[in-house]
Amino acid sequence: MNAPLSAAGLSPAQATAAFLRTASIEITPKQIEKLALLKDKLQPGCRVFIALIDANDLAAQIEATRQLKAAGFEPVPHVPARFVKDEADLRARIKALAEAGASTMLVLGGGAPEPIGQYDAAIQLLETGVFQANGVTRIGLAGHPEGNPDITKARGEAVLLEALQQKQAYLKAHGLQGFIATQFLFEAEPVAEWAKGLRAAGIDLPIFVGVPGPATIKTLVKYAAMCGVGNSARFIRKQAMNITKLLSVNTPDEFVAGLAQLHYARPDLGIAGPHLYPFGGFDKLFDWTGKVTG
Repeated sequence: MNAPLSAAGLSPAQATAAFLRTASIEITPKQIEKLALLKDKLQPGCRVFIALIDANDLAAQIEATRQLKAAGFEPVPHVPARFVKDEADLRARIKALAEAGASTMLVLGGGAPEPIGQYDAAIQLLETGVFQANGVTRIGLAGHPEGNPDITKARGEAVLLEALQQKQAYLKAHGLQGFIATQFLFEAEPVAEWAKGLRAAGIDLPIFVGVPGPATIKTLVKYAAMCGVGNSARFIRKQAMNITKLLSVNTPDEFVAGLAQLHYARPDLGIAGPHLYPFGGFDKLFDWTGKVTG
């Protein structure tokens, strides 16, 4: 797979560095306290996703959106369907997020066991028309290269593909740009196979792949269990069996290099960039990105 890189004048190391420079990053509303560090380490215009893990953090998410926009970033707030009470609630929050500076949002079902209101799927939010009515022009959709245990156990793997097809069709019919942001995983091969299946099914949205930043094996095992990531997490769990490795730090160098190869050598797959999860903390993450990108 090195030939296309050579044709582009890039060595594998240069390709990895260039690919990593396109990364987006995910924070929680409370992590806006790290804004000065983000301004120091990230490029202006970088996409910063603002997760909503707790439904009670909405006001903090809106404030984080405002501060990120003012700092020159592109804020991308999460809008989980299971945290929305009704259409009035949806209208109020999308209006507030848009006024705070968000024109791109990630719309997803959300991981809450039970919805707090009348919605439990992203398509239900999209079909209200509330996003475009508030000037939102770009919608991100959640992707699951290794499945979503909450859905696949109950309804099967095909449901995820059908849901993506339905959401893509809605975006195209209403003139909205779209992209897919995936759950984090640890290996490039499952991403390639999954993306190949999406393209065969007519889904052509660009894909931003979730990459866990440097973290201890213990921390990664914890997040893998919480988020239900699948087969590629086995090597992390295997290392955790060795007590001497439990507190060693794992870095995603090989994973990002593999994704960069797919980006340059397999443009048909649409692997657009990495999406970083700072599970091990921002200091470890930015030390690592600085070394890789030079």
